[in-house]
Amino acid sequence: MFSPCRENLILDVDSYKVSHWRQHPPGAEGLYAYIESRGGKYPETVFFGLQYLLKRYLTQPVEAWMVAEAKALLTAHGLPFNEAGWRYIAEDLQGRLPLRIKAVAEGRVVPAGNVLMTLESTDPQVFWLVSWLETLLLRVWYPTTVATQSWRIKRRIYDSLQRTAADPEGEIDFKLHDFGARGVSSRESAGIGGLAHLVNFRGSDTVQAVVFGQKYYHCPMAAYSIPAAEHSTITAWGREGEGDAYENMLDQFAQPGAVLAVVSDSYDLWNAIDRLWGERLRERVLSSGATVVIRPDSGDPVAVVAQALEKLAAHFGYTVNAKGYRVLNAVRLIQGDGVDETQIGAILERVERLGFSASNVAFGMGGALLQKLNRDTQKFAMKCSEIQIKGQARPIGKAPVTDPAKTSKTGRLALVKTPLGYQTLPWRPDLEDELQVVYENGSLVREQTLEEIRQRAWPAPV
Repeated sequence: MFSPCRENLILDVDSYKVSHWRQHPPGAEGLYAYIESRGGKYPETVFFGLQYLLKRYLTQPVEAWMVAEAKALLTAHGLPFNEAGWRYIAEDLQGRLPLRIKAVAEGRVVPAGNVLMTLESTDPQVFWLVSWLETLLLRVWYPTTVATQSWRIKRRIYDSLQRTAADPEGEIDFKLHDFGARGVSSRESAGIGGLAHLVNFRGSDTVQAVVFGQKYYHCPMAAYSIPAAEHSTITAWGREGEGDAYENMLDQFAQPGAVLAVVSDSYDLWNAIDRLWGERLRERVLSSGATVVIRPDSGDPVAVVAQALEKLAAHFGYTVNAKGYRVLNAVRLIQGDGVDETQIGAILERVERLGFSASNVAFGMGGALLQKLNRDTQKFAMKCSEIQIKGQARPIGKAPVTDPAKTSKTGRLALVKTPLGYQTLPWRPDLEDELQVVYENGSLVREQTLEEIRQRAWPAPV
């Protein structure tokens, strides 16, 4: 009978792997594999999320009930289940997985095509476990790809701030806000995907990301948010009460030093800016000491942001910073509808051409940040590169003539930092290997904090 509340590690596997324990050559007693990004959308990856997978799943012991449950399901599924092997792990090894995992430090920016982590068996009786865990461990592609995309967007925004803002370092952390919790496939995706974004930024509306930061990366508070309106809290006042809804936001939240965001396109964005914010509430905003962030939420993002900035400048005025760009008084914009990396670049280009500083705008991303990507975005793969047979290590690998790009690495591997950057080399004991042991025989042996990871990721070379 299945346990409805307890997770069974053994069943987190692709069906075809269940029969692999019978497919290796006679005398096989060890396997070694690696994970890499073979390329894809970006020329580098920001490695992140392995510690979560290890703490959440691989530090939990395998128990006898798991073996019984897996046997019942997988044999009914039509597969030859290795009951003796799993019982050996559960009973003789006290449930501890006989594996050694090495990885590059999380937050490290590594060019694609390099090894990011390796895993190897430490017990010849269950060497096949390396392959069994591919299904689970290869999911590191997801937080790594989110962190990589977020990092690339951060560089784009930061470049604009450097050209147009007085304090790029002081502003960058809150320029891309995560709106993605409702747009992902699960709470787990929201947690680890949202936290991957917070490797680079500190603004988020994904509460699960903050929870995961506390649970898995020793971060008491990974992100911050502000009071913000949604369409329902504005339209609840009716069309005639739109101005009253905005005024209530000021009554409730506008005080010196505060920041609040108000969606303003429920009916007519231009009327809201020109008549309600720009006339009726102008003095309230200016005298409040708060910063009011106007949020357009419809229309062409580039055109809407450009027109909204001009209108807000006309009503609230602006200063010109030392770099010669306009900075609005008391108000800002956040564009959170239809935003992706390309749109952000286009918006910032238009903003600069109009003579406005990037200080005036922030961005929110939802599904495009956490969901609009997959394993092939960065072409992640795990491949076995060495087998041990009767005490002899043999390099193994694939070299398909139909797709040379899928040729895999062979032998044991090291990630080495050279004057030319990171390179993957055949492992030797004298190499200064960037891959360090993080997990061994059921235990996490190296923990990293989110703050340490953030420092590795930024600033970092392209």
